[in-house]
Amino acid sequence: MQPTRPRRNRMRGKHAPERQAESPKPARTRAKRPAPRSPSPYKGTPLAQLRQWFAAKGWTPYAFQEEAWAAYARGDSGLIHVPTGAGKTYAAYLGPLADVAERNQQGLQILYLTPLRAVSRDVGQALREPLMALDADLEVESRTGDTSSSVRQRQRERLPQVLITTPESLSLLLTQEQAAENFASLRAVIVDEWHELLASKRGTQVELALARLRHFAPGLRIWALSATLANLEEAARTVVGTDREPTLVSADLQRPVDVETLLPEEVDTFPWAGHLGFSMLPRVADWLDPTQSTLLFTNTRSQAERWFEGLRFLRPEWEHLLALHHGSIDREERERVEGGLKDGSLRLVVCTSSLDLGVDFGPVERVIQIGSPKGIGRTLQRAGRSAHRPGATCRILFVPTHALELVEMAAARDAIAHREVEPRTPLSKPLDVLAQHLVTCALGGGFTREALRDEVRTATSYASLTDEEFDWALTLVREGGPTLRAYPEFRRVVEVDGRFRVPDVRLARLHRLNIGTITSDASVQLRYWSGGTLGTVEESYVSRLKPGDTFLFAGRRLEFSRFKDMTAYVKPAKAKATQTPRWGGSRLPLSTSLASAMRRTLEAARQGDVTRDEVAAAWPILDAQARLSRIPGDGGCLAETCRTRDGYHLFLYPFEGRLVHEGLAALLALRLTRLQKATFSLSVNDYGLELITSTPFPFDEALRPALFTREHLVEDILESVNLSELARRQFRDIARVAGLVMPGLPGARKSTRQVQASAALLYDVFVKYDPDNLLLRQARREVLEHQFEQGRLARTLERLEAHPVEVVHVHRPSPLGFPLVVERISASVSNESLLDRVQRLKERWSQADARPA
Repeated sequence: MQPTRPRRNRMRGKHAPERQAESPKPARTRAKRPAPRSPSPYKGTPLAQLRQWFAAKGWTPYAFQEEAWAAYARGDSGLIHVPTGAGKTYAAYLGPLADVAERNQQGLQILYLTPLRAVSRDVGQALREPLMALDADLEVESRTGDTSSSVRQRQRERLPQVLITTPESLSLLLTQEQAAENFASLRAVIVDEWHELLASKRGTQVELALARLRHFAPGLRIWALSATLANLEEAARTVVGTDREPTLVSADLQRPVDVETLLPEEVDTFPWAGHLGFSMLPRVADWLDPTQSTLLFTNTRSQAERWFEGLRFLRPEWEHLLALHHGSIDREERERVEGGLKDGSLRLVVCTSSLDLGVDFGPVERVIQIGSPKGIGRTLQRAGRSAHRPGATCRILFVPTHALELVEMAAARDAIAHREVEPRTPLSKPLDVLAQHLVTCALGGGFTREALRDEVRTATSYASLTDEEFDWALTLVREGGPTLRAYPEFRRVVEVDGRFRVPDVRLARLHRLNIGTITSDASVQLRYWSGGTLGTVEESYVSRLKPGDTFLFAGRRLEFSRFKDMTAYVKPAKAKATQTPRWGGSRLPLSTSLASAMRRTLEAARQGDVTRDEVAAAWPILDAQARLSRIPGDGGCLAETCRTRDGYHLFLYPFEGRLVHEGLAALLALRLTRLQKATFSLSVNDYGLELITSTPFPFDEALRPALFTREHLVEDILESVNLSELARRQFRDIARVAGLVMPGLPGARKSTRQVQASAALLYDVFVKYDPDNLLLRQARREVLEHQFEQGRLARTLERLEAHPVEVVHVHRPSPLGFPLVVERISASVSNESLLDRVQRLKERWSQADARPA
């Protein structure tokens, strides 16, 4: 049997970065050493002792583990990529541990970097367990936002040999004046769940921190761990840096994935749009077996709250076995739920991505995914939470929330079978992260221009950084650039005797409080009037509440009482809850792999292949689509035109995801108006887009290959959308990361509105007086790539230009067009409820003549 590594929670963008400040360095005191450890019962070298410990537990090392230990002994760095539950942690850890035990030196030796601070306790337990096999006296500790002040104070005096931390806490450690001394002894860094960091600014922050650590400890070896990556070579190169060749350790260990879909009883009465999936709640409740430990994953925290409440209402006898877990719930409650999963006292947990990663819940046997997972990597990660053992079959049940999602789930099953995992691409030199890192280095002992410039270029994301770009970022932190040099608060770094440092204690404290790259609406703490913390919600939600409003949170019905000092005070509600908090950034777009698989699935259905259960269940809808219009194919693209009382419609179905369709809709609207004057309203979803105008328009003539040309793509996008406003919004996050806008010190924190106003003012100043500001360029670039997925949009246009669009005139919106109509009317103001309007449209469609259009 192989070792299983502890699982970790993932809060991906939903959890605020750690913002604890470093206190002034205390007077030196002698830290208490732990009691001496009992002699090891095993003999020989440290690695031999660890092998004996392995054997005593009934484990035999896999070949990839042996390969990883040998690669570490050679001095290599790289990536370990094997399935979840195969023993990656010990593959990366035992080689460095044996090396450290043999040397038995003081000071930090091994750094374990995890994306989530919530899992550091479980990681710590896994890393301490092998210590019993060794004669060396080694300490394993954590350093995260949850670490107590007494432990942090002791660690300022002396770091343990093995430290578990997060990207934000690592950056905080790098701000200490004695950072070079603290990290000089470091021999190994292990970066867990590298796929979670790689394609984000947190990943860029890690790259820069690793470059700094390589400077402090030239012999440092770095190993990343992952189970769901497609671009392995690129991922490996990114984590080890540009100054060395990575080693890739992988294994073809089979963990079968058993995918099942819970089908609706009647597709005719199944919703055609939506995401909550409550119509399936009774069927899920009937399917669940409280004797089998099960995780029920949802895609949003609001959905998790609603499903937890629904299950509790349908099955009150499960109250003691049922729990809720998401990233905004108080840490103690999350730990209670995690503990209940481990000891078996909790059997059914409704959760979000907070349980995607890391924590080892051995008893969990089944996983349910409510709604489409929207990505193959995410599906495999969640499926891997079940039967977390080498070789064990992962079991996941898909629960569709609307009719067309049945096809999406059939496509997901196909993509999983072919292991079509999405690639994760590192970012290209974001200057806001670099500006933050410059201040961090200035605090952590200071730096010289040439040395840090060369060091930064060893981070893969900054390999192409020019001297001009580095100097521009340095000028930004020295004086705020040419437009802000008159304001002392922007002079964060000064040069003294050729070395850059931070002279102002207040600016240093502000920087430490705001280290990190996760940006979101300010979090508001929820507390009972009588005392006790429930968790956090976003300030924008609380600001809309009135005293007496009731809502669901953490599975409790709460009544809002008062908002003061970034704390919302509540009390248990007697009345029924009328709403659920919503958190930003929770709508997941269709991934490239799943989108491609969905087009293949529809092509098969178009050819009459309905052998897959999900497609067979959805066939009444697909059959109606075929009779009223066409079923879209894989190569080309289906377009539908029709006239209703609302106007003249164009429906287009590229199946490329919501973000691509937003950019494509705006682009096509612009290009169509160049052919004939018109005003278009737009609607998009993951499957397609709708353009509607009140005047007749020759869509048939306009849908030619030239309409989809990639020439002047960027210029046309810039013209088709209000880029200035979008860039202004994006600039808020960039300004926060770069340190130009800060929420303030504890007790004087700025509201979200104040921070946004400050960022908007800076944006306007730069636009007027410094239009070539590189942060403005970055804001525009991020809008194009993040808002519209510019690269993917270009590939979509290439496909549409190469294959003729299949145009069909329909008498009314088809089953594929219906959700787009719902999307549009849901955004309009009406004295008629959305549900009533949707039901009326559905009845009209159902009674329509089914003759081919």
